[in-house]
Amino acid sequence: MSATAESVQISRDPQFQALLERWQARIERELAARLPLATARPTRLHEALRYSALGSGKRVRPVLVYATANALGIPEASVDGVACAVELIHAYSLVHDDLPAMDDDDLRRGRPTCHKAYDEATAILVGDALQVLAFETLASGSGLPSDAAVRLELVRLLAIASGTGGMAGGQALDLAAVGRRLSLAEVEEMHERKTGALIHASVMMAAACAERRSEAAVQALDEFARAIGLAFQIQDDLLDIEGDATLLGKATGADRAHDKATYPSSVGVETARRHMHELHARALAALALLGSRAAPLASVSDWLVLRKH
Repeated sequence: MSATAESVQISRDPQFQALLERWQARIERELAARLPLATARPTRLHEALRYSALGSGKRVRPVLVYATANALGIPEASVDGVACAVELIHAYSLVHDDLPAMDDDDLRRGRPTCHKAYDEATAILVGDALQVLAFETLASGSGLPSDAAVRLELVRLLAIASGTGGMAGGQALDLAAVGRRLSLAEVEEMHERKTGALIHASVMMAAACAERRSEAAVQALDEFARAIGLAFQIQDDLLDIEGDATLLGKATGADRAHDKATYPSSVGVETARRHMHELHARALAALALLGSRAAPLASVSDWLVLRKH
């Protein structure tokens, strides 16, 4: 019998909601400080950058950075740069994914997508600029370990997660799958690249900032991140079928309307839901090695899998 999240004995953080809100406020401040001012030339581009990166979103990836740092005893101020970099990459990917040539979405987080609020050319430039700013942040920004070798490793990890072996490759697989019925293995590969790679990088980049860490702890975090990355995407697929568009801030049913390959379309809704909960349990089990220090990460796992938007 497979484990369930309820059967995995690991403590949760009773103050998680307050912690979550504090981390979300922290990343908002850090991003605002690093983005160009809207009054600086070229003003339209800079205004669109801030529109796309600030003011909304769950901040899943930065929260994972901070929760991992917490579990390893790393000061939050030492991973602010990592949190910003992963969120900037995520923001760029959303701007480009929403374009007519990709997913052709009009709404993102309850408001017009970047190309609708501005125009397609500006949206392309916004994505380009956000991506470059992410790597600039790791190379020379504040809120990171001073060791140049660690910064280089952070650049490497983020590049791998963002490139053809990760997010960009996953998007290519997604586009190529439209109108086709994929095997379960193909759907999982697509999800692991498109969504899971950056979630995994968020955890592992934070771990790379620890001065002292055991190989066992790194392996546990690796297993956690891989499991929760796929569980998160399966829940996204399920919410597109069953979710409340008002809560989601975007129209539901888009995957089916665009004939996209998803986990539920491959194995059915109930099997998808069951596997999502199995992955959640696997993620929690991986954290057991870290003991009570992992309580915030366990709470993040609950939040991502049980969310309604």
